[in-house]
Amino acid sequence: MPEVFDLEAIRSAVDESEVVDAVEQAFVAYSRGLADIPPVGLLHFDDPPGDVHIKYGVLRGDDAFVVKVASGFYENPSRGLPTSDGVMLVFEAATGRLGAVLLDEGWLTELRTGAAGAVAARHLAPPIERIGMIGAGVQGRFQLRALARVTDCRDVLVWSRSADRAAAYRDELSQEGWEISIAATPSEVAAASDLVVTATPAQEPVLFAADVRPGIHITALGSDNVGKQELDAQILGIADVVVADSVSQATHHGECAAAIAAGAIEQGQIVELGQVIADPGLGRTSPDQITVADLTGVAVQDIAVARMAYRALVG
Repeated sequence: MPEVFDLEAIRSAVDESEVVDAVEQAFVAYSRGLADIPPVGLLHFDDPPGDVHIKYGVLRGDDAFVVKVASGFYENPSRGLPTSDGVMLVFEAATGRLGAVLLDEGWLTELRTGAAGAVAARHLAPPIERIGMIGAGVQGRFQLRALARVTDCRDVLVWSRSADRAAAYRDELSQEGWEISIAATPSEVAAASDLVVTATPAQEPVLFAADVRPGIHITALGSDNVGKQELDAQILGIADVVVADSVSQATHHGECAAAIAAGAIEQGQIVELGQVIADPGLGRTSPDQITVADLTGVAVQDIAVARMAYRALVG
C-alpha cells in the first residue's frame, strides 16, 4: 500500500529555503529536453467559476514520476473554503507502483508557483526598489515570500479588485516585515514599481501597454487556462524580451497565446526561462529594457517539489 501524507506532514518535511533553487534547476532540465512532459489536462467550469489542472511527467533517469491534480474555484472564500485544493501522486519509475499520496491541498502547487516567480525575478528583473503586486489572493502571498529569497526589497504596492482583500493582504504581510501600500489602479502599480507580478484569474487585461515604462519587469501568472488573460497583448509587443516557462504551453493558453493571436509577437520571439537561466545573455541585457515572463505552470515544477517532499518523508 502507498503511504499517504497530509498537509501538516508535507509542510513539516519540505525545506522551503531550497524550493527556489530546485525549481530553477527543473526549468533548465525542461529546456534542455531532459524531461518527458505530456500536454496539460485542463477542465474549465463557469458556474461556479473554476479550473482543474492535471499535470504529470518524469525527469529522465529519475527514480520516480509524478501525477498532479490541482483545482482552483474562485468563489470558495465566500463559502468559507480555500480557493485551491489538490493532490500529488508519486510513482516508482522502475515498477510503476504508487509510492506515496501527497494530500497537499494545493499547497505544493502554490509553493512551486511562488518559486517560479522568484526565479523569473532573479534572472530578468532590474534592481528592485519596489515590488508591484496585482492581485491580493493566496498566490500574491506566496510570491512575496518566495521573492524574499532573491531580493532585499520589502517595499510593496498592491492592487486588488476588492478593497477588503487588499487591506487584509496589507495587514497580514506587514506582520512579516513587508511595507505594504495599496494602489487605486493597476496602472498606478506599474508606474511606481520595478517588478510587477500579476496573480489574478482575469479573463481580460488588467494591465495595458500605456501603463508600462522602460526598465520594468512583469511576471504574469494568471493565464493558466484557455480564456484567461492579464496583460494587454501589446505589452508583449513592446517588450524587449519575452520569456515563457514553456513555449508550447504559453502559446496554447498563456499571455503569449493572446499576443500571437493579436499579431503583437511571433512564436520565434519567445525564449524559455530555462534557456535564460543557462545563458543570461538571452535575458535582460540593459536596465532600460522591458521584460515579460509568462508563467503558465509546468509539470517539472511539480516534479521538483513532489520529489523534495517524498524524499524528506520516506527517505
